[in-house]
Amino acid sequence: MTQTLKERLISQALSEGFVSCRVCRPWDIPEVPARLDAFLQAGYHGQMGWMAERTHWRGDPSALWPEARSVIMLAESYTPDHDPTEVLNHPDRGAISVYAQNKDYHDLVKKRLKRLARWLIAEAGGEVKVFVDTAPVPEKALGHAAGLGWQGKHTNLVSRDWGNWSFIGSVFTTIELPADPSEVDHCGSCRACLDSCPTDAFPAPYQLDARRCISYLTIEHKGPVDEELRQKLGNRIYGCDDCLAACPWNKFAVAASDIRYAAREDLKAPKLAELVALDDAGFRQKFSGSPIKRIGRDRFVRNVLYAIGNSGAASLRSAAQALIHDPDATVADAARWAVKRLS
Repeated sequence: MTQTLKERLISQALSEGFVSCRVCRPWDIPEVPARLDAFLQAGYHGQMGWMAERTHWRGDPSALWPEARSVIMLAESYTPDHDPTEVLNHPDRGAISVYAQNKDYHDLVKKRLKRLARWLIAEAGGEVKVFVDTAPVPEKALGHAAGLGWQGKHTNLVSRDWGNWSFIGSVFTTIELPADPSEVDHCGSCRACLDSCPTDAFPAPYQLDARRCISYLTIEHKGPVDEELRQKLGNRIYGCDDCLAACPWNKFAVAASDIRYAAREDLKAPKLAELVALDDAGFRQKFSGSPIKRIGRDRFVRNVLYAIGNSGAASLRSAAQALIHDPDATVADAARWAVKRLS
């Protein structure tokens, strides 16, 4: 029996390294505009002003490209092969989010999406557009609608088949493909992700106040972090995996298929003393090809100084002292705070 186009598409997607491939319509998420508006009205987006722009696209993917008739949603696993919370027990080391411990996923996933899109055009014609966290596309909501998984209480996509360590990408196409049923919520009464958050960033289940989220504070937030929150950062210097690591559905996690997602040894638990000494050139060299490079040396060293202040390690005081007159005012402020904490 000849395989249908969709069956061949799924087979091709899996051969590319994706763990799941599902289809929905661009208009299958009518609840998103109201949810987005409530999020913005509450100010939960913090300094991410871009989230308040192009809300007509962010809330309605069919407005982004009216000619699109199908959205192919794909998940790619980056499950760590080590316990990402172990480093939290070593306050003189820095905790870097699993997804940033090697190559930038944007580049890797996008190349895979483009290869799949080219294959689809060669097989069936039509037009395509690919997205991976780089446009106003509500990927998690579309992933839920397509049945990749459901948006858990931590707002990330969760699957009974591969847990929640995944990147999501999408291929919009003018080709009509049979849609899959959406996934239902399987969180039940579980609160593991909510209770794991060091900063209480979840006002309620399924709601995230980014202004208190460590991933936001260490990556998106510019300038000094509120002193009330600095202590709660612990030694997390880029992102946070606590809510992801707490999810019990990870017992079904699938190993990452791309070796380039495997953690670099020097980024699993890097020494704060070495990271804080990085100048701009050293920072760029160390994090070449890494998503960490995008935040720049100053914001990164600010994060490292907060971790030093939280370390309780008197031996790190001199490293912080050396930066109290740093040209960047935020770095200098973080250095003074760290010195004061260690005095």
